[in-house]
Amino acid sequence: MSQFWSPFVKDLVPYVPGEQPKMTRLVKLNTNENPYGPSPKAIAAMLAEVNDDLRLYPDPNGDRLKQAVARYYGVEANQVFVGNGSDEVLAHAFHALFQHGKPLLFPDITYSFYPVYCGLYGIEPKPIPLDENFQINIADYSRANAGENGGIIFPNPNAPTGCLLPLAAVEQLLKQNTDTVVLVDEAYVDFGGESAIALVNQYPNLLVTQTLSKSRSLAGLRVGIAVGHPDLIEALERIKNSFNSYPLDRMAIAGAAAAFDDREYFNDTCARVINSRDAVVAGLEQLGFDVLPSAANFVFARHADKDAAQLAQALREQGIIVRHFKTPRIAQFLRITIGTDEQNQILLDALKAL
Repeated sequence: MSQFWSPFVKDLVPYVPGEQPKMTRLVKLNTNENPYGPSPKAIAAMLAEVNDDLRLYPDPNGDRLKQAVARYYGVEANQVFVGNGSDEVLAHAFHALFQHGKPLLFPDITYSFYPVYCGLYGIEPKPIPLDENFQINIADYSRANAGENGGIIFPNPNAPTGCLLPLAAVEQLLKQNTDTVVLVDEAYVDFGGESAIALVNQYPNLLVTQTLSKSRSLAGLRVGIAVGHPDLIEALERIKNSFNSYPLDRMAIAGAAAAFDDREYFNDTCARVINSRDAVVAGLEQLGFDVLPSAANFVFARHADKDAAQLAQALREQGIIVRHFKTPRIAQFLRITIGTDEQNQILLDALKAL
């Protein structure tokens, strides 16, 4: 700590992202990146932006991207917000939409950025335990069981478990919570879920966030979106324009818009990941792993006889990186990103040998 730090900074506990190792010949299955590259149309659109116009500021509103998202989901452009990665979009939502005088409800095992943002914005966190099967029980989020809240947030599918809450259950949760914002974080929904964007016109307190880092293979571009009622979007815009009025550059806007428009490529790569996930699950189960049901591009698995930390280290020694969490309830699980079929087989062969 430095004498020049403010007291506020001293108390922050920052988010720790997944490791980005510099090892060569690495099978990297720890950060849920897509094993397949971006849409060729997205790459072409970005290359077209590499010209003298880079001397000019980009569109501060990202209208080209907003229109592409609106076309894709059948909503209006004023229902769409775009930002520099979904983490920035989430940060603006924490600042703009959650009521800071009341606790924010989220699962006890979930995306670890949520408690970080609570600390950053002075929001009281109230983790709600997943059930014994690591599933969200929506009854636990009712006012009768959880008391009043300043908002609810959860990933769907959840991370790091990969478990999906069906859309009907999401709607039931919305029906029992009409006074504060419910944010559904859909970073992985395209790998097996149904988006809650279908409900935004019925529930003015629903905000849905997504990222282009996973299903659209643009983790290196940093683009995130939110879809909801125009009033919610206006609040996000007010925060954004008080913080950074140009969050997306010209290439990001063009590439992300093209990625949404290229439905054929998107559908194909998602299907390939889903098929590979099914094969990985079958292979892990044959090796004695218990695998939680996943609707994401990763699986969450534990072995009855082998310690997860030791397995992760043994894999690492063979150049295979998976994610291990030290959180008590999940300390015996490994989160394994779905790679190419070749990478998946290398993983399974290594685990078989171990």
